[in-house]
Amino acid sequence: MEVKKGFLTGNQLKIIALIAMTLDHIGKMLLPGFVILQIIGRLAFPIFAYMIAEGCRYTKNRKKYLIIMIVATVISQFFYTIVMKNWAQCILVSFTLAILTIYAFDKYIKDKKVTSLLAFLGIIIVDFIISNIIPMLFPKSGFVIDYGFFGIMLPVFVYIGKNKTEKLIGTAVALAGIALIYGGIQWFSFAALILIALYNGERGVKNLKYLFYIYYPLHIGVIYFVWRYLYLAIRLFNKIF
Repeated sequence: MEVKKGFLTGNQLKIIALIAMTLDHIGKMLLPGFVILQIIGRLAFPIFAYMIAEGCRYTKNRKKYLIIMIVATVISQFFYTIVMKNWAQCILVSFTLAILTIYAFDKYIKDKKVTSLLAFLGIIIVDFIISNIIPMLFPKSGFVIDYGFFGIMLPVFVYIGKNKTEKLIGTAVALAGIALIYGGIQWFSFAALILIALYNGERGVKNLKYLFYIYYPLHIGVIYFVWRYLYLAIRLFNKIF
């Protein structure tokens, strides 16, 4: 049974995801005692991952789409490494790998060549090595791919889906994989399926495609700045009193 067309545009979903992501990072860095913020934050990744797949499907310039993602990833990773103080990879790394995997899949579907199939399977193997093998080989480095292998594959599963129902099923499968591996509050990410089901397939009036790329590194930097100086203020207060 096909899921009916909803009333939320892509822009509205992205705004919801941006708010959820911001609350999640505030909860992690500034207010770790307020777990509710991180629970709300579980809405962000599934929505962004779904929209990445939609972006791959509808973009008019795939090369430009990938280049913008790579540039945003490099800038964001710079700030993320400073904040995390290790080699943990930001979510844009997962999305970049997902886009490359989607492009490889599409190439195979279009030309049906054995070489294209091998390239697609090769990229999936690389995804698995980067997300699972490297973290095991270098545990002290802190190197991890955000949401692991299933995090990379979620946009791929959505892209492969032929209709909204199949896309939602693909999203649910990937989220189940993530939740089974990481457990805890990750199960709350299934709530995002309700919002995604309300997606009407339209972008919206405004063009907000660059908002996330700008906002992601910016908000990480701001939160880190607040955390850093709040931490110093608390230490100073304790010394004085």
